[in-house]
Amino acid sequence: MDSVNLYIVVPCYNEEAVLPETSSRMLELIKQMRSDGLVNEKSRIVFVDDGSKDRTWEIIDSLTREHTEIAGIKLACNAGHQNALFGGLMTVKDDCDCAISIDADLQDDINVIPEMVRKFIGGCDVVYGVRNKRDTDTFFKRTTAQGFYRLMQLMGVKMIYNHADYRLMSARAISALSQFPERNLFLRGMVPLTGFKSDCVYYDRSERFAGESKYPLKKMLSFAFDGITSFSVSPIRMISALGAIVCVIAVIMGIYTIYEKLAGNTDAGWASLMMSIWFIGGVQLLSLGLIGEYIGKIYKESKRRPRYIIEAYVNTPESGEMEDQYV
Repeated sequence: MDSVNLYIVVPCYNEEAVLPETSSRMLELIKQMRSDGLVNEKSRIVFVDDGSKDRTWEIIDSLTREHTEIAGIKLACNAGHQNALFGGLMTVKDDCDCAISIDADLQDDINVIPEMVRKFIGGCDVVYGVRNKRDTDTFFKRTTAQGFYRLMQLMGVKMIYNHADYRLMSARAISALSQFPERNLFLRGMVPLTGFKSDCVYYDRSERFAGESKYPLKKMLSFAFDGITSFSVSPIRMISALGAIVCVIAVIMGIYTIYEKLAGNTDAGWASLMMSIWFIGGVQLLSLGLIGEYIGKIYKESKRRPRYIIEAYVNTPESGEMEDQYV
């Protein structure tokens, strides 16, 4: 196989602190891979500005003028990490042999990219970047993340353990991904559903080079909940099972209440009555909230609003058009 036309898609949100170093390291890597004959002269690094509020787009625009290997996509507003990543992949899918998605913070080891490309040349359509360990995480984040992966597997969702969004996809795998119409994107669960031949590369994750994490606890929990409700109906089935259990408990409590009444110990039933009210009320509210989450997703899907709106292209196949894109 001839050298590969590789695009590296990098979603960015308020990354002005890390972009100069990220671009420098990736440019050096691309040039080395060209020297080794792995990638061709058309290969690009594509930074996707996800509606940043700082100088991120200004830096990207400047980099595209200095280096032909760098391209930029500017979203009109903040669409979210998954939508920005998806938009970048959809932009390059018709012009690349394969594309690698990676965050801008330099926590994922870019030195395994050549290994990913070699696995692609060897016949893999998807190559997952998988963390060897989570030593750089706090105890809380490590425990909750591992629990999330196990929970998703328990619910029957196909996911690669300790894999986030660092992966290589062939052009045909990206084209297959484009056929998924849902608006609630959870790419690490969607990509395995394409069914193409896949493999993994393993690496050690580093500390963030600069700036702050764009995934605080609130966003992490929201992302995890989106993943669960987007790929499994098990929580609703669990509600049905919980309802059956509560009914059994209610029958037992009814028998107990009658017994206490006949025995003349009516005052003793106050605690059990209060516990029952609180328990059943809590279950009902939790159930309504969970069902409401699924209904909310149906509502969003039915509107068919665009996942993202592209305001500008620089050094991409669409740069000549320079018109707003609605996807």
